[in-house]
Amino acid sequence: MSKQPNLIYVFADQLRYSSVGYNGDTLARTPNIDELSKASTVMDNCCSGHPVCAPYRASLFTGKYTTSTGMVINEIRINPNHKTFANVLTENGYDVSYIGKWHMYAAQLGHHFNPKNSYIPQGADRLGFDGFFAAYNFHHRYFSPKAYYHLNSPEKIYYSGYEPDCQTDMAIEKIREHKRSGKPFALFLSIGTPHNPWEKDNVPEKYYNMFKDTVFPVPPNYKKKNDPYADGWAKFMPGKRKHINDWKRVYYAMTANLDENVGRISAAIDKEGISDNTIFVFTSDHGEMFGAQGRHAKNIFYEEACRVPFLIKWGDKLKKGICDTCFNTVDIMPTLLSMMSLPVPNTVQGTDISGDILRTGKTDNPCLMMGTGPTAMYGDGKEWRAVRTKRFTYAVYKKDSNELLFDNINDPYQLNNLASQSEHAQTKNELKNIMYAKMEQIGDNFEKNSYYKKHWIKNRIILEELH
Repeated sequence: MSKQPNLIYVFADQLRYSSVGYNGDTLARTPNIDELSKASTVMDNCCSGHPVCAPYRASLFTGKYTTSTGMVINEIRINPNHKTFANVLTENGYDVSYIGKWHMYAAQLGHHFNPKNSYIPQGADRLGFDGFFAAYNFHHRYFSPKAYYHLNSPEKIYYSGYEPDCQTDMAIEKIREHKRSGKPFALFLSIGTPHNPWEKDNVPEKYYNMFKDTVFPVPPNYKKKNDPYADGWAKFMPGKRKHINDWKRVYYAMTANLDENVGRISAAIDKEGISDNTIFVFTSDHGEMFGAQGRHAKNIFYEEACRVPFLIKWGDKLKKGICDTCFNTVDIMPTLLSMMSLPVPNTVQGTDISGDILRTGKTDNPCLMMGTGPTAMYGDGKEWRAVRTKRFTYAVYKKDSNELLFDNINDPYQLNNLASQSEHAQTKNELKNIMYAKMEQIGDNFEKNSYYKKHWIKNRIILEELH
């Protein structure tokens, strides 16, 4: 067996920090995730640096911020001219596999089920994932006949059951194959749930029945009016708010199924006897607002959208319990590569915090977060930047320079904007200076969304000339 550590990276889609049992949600049914947390280092301040599906994935695999990947909205195609996570792994002798949702290859708004958008061809567009690749761009329908994936052709291969279950079956089989090969391996599993549509027929009845009678309380920061800064995805259309409880029933049912599959993967790692030599990560790309602050969906700096669970287990090599260092999406690649004693490309913009994980250090590492436009359509007026520390979130909107400052420890629902209060002026200015210094370091000029469309993107494909 290889002495190099394996990596199994499992990430959900739209699972927020607050909707798992180990973080205090008494309505969640997540016993396997909760048990995993007891055996893991819990990254308690993990932030999605750009809490939207495609921007998150682009940052995860390049270690770069959105303003350097160009993935400024969903449903555009990333330029493959990056030194990626998978490139490094492959160059250092790893078998690298990818299963599930990709969301970095579309070149049309909509048409999700057209192989022109859903099939990622072999070669550079797979960003270095040159091994087993069973993926699709995205679709968010989890039963056949709409749930399918591709291998190495545009032919659709339909899942025989519920997509997350079938993907987990596939992942477990790859774990067994990798174990037999004796080579170090890295497996990335991108599960589409608990992303909407939150419809009863989009989750197995077994899990829906767990929550069919559950009444979910409205959070203190629920607002009946839409956030004026919300884009078309984040606004509630007339009559939609009455469905929030129904949506949550399906969301929590999907999460319960996700939990069972995390447990299956964890058991497979133990059964194959590779737990001592395998770094196992469970996390999510971003969260979900569900009416908090007058919004639904994501793409915002509020805790419900940007704060995500992140568990990391490596046999007995890591100390169990909380590591409270702030941990941004761009930090994941350099941190994991360093833990695996692999080189970190000099193009990476994130911070290696492996020392804090291995030694449970106490670095602050403020997280720069950004919103560069509406979720999937071009348009100006929704851009924002923010910085999050262990205690505070500072944010500003571009269109009117409106500033927000929240004390996340004393005000976890972010009800009180402290930005205009004189007693918090020093804190606000310190965070503001940190944020703009980080932006300057990466060449982020806080441009309008239309700037990227004009200078970086043609026909929804990101050009090679990024600046």
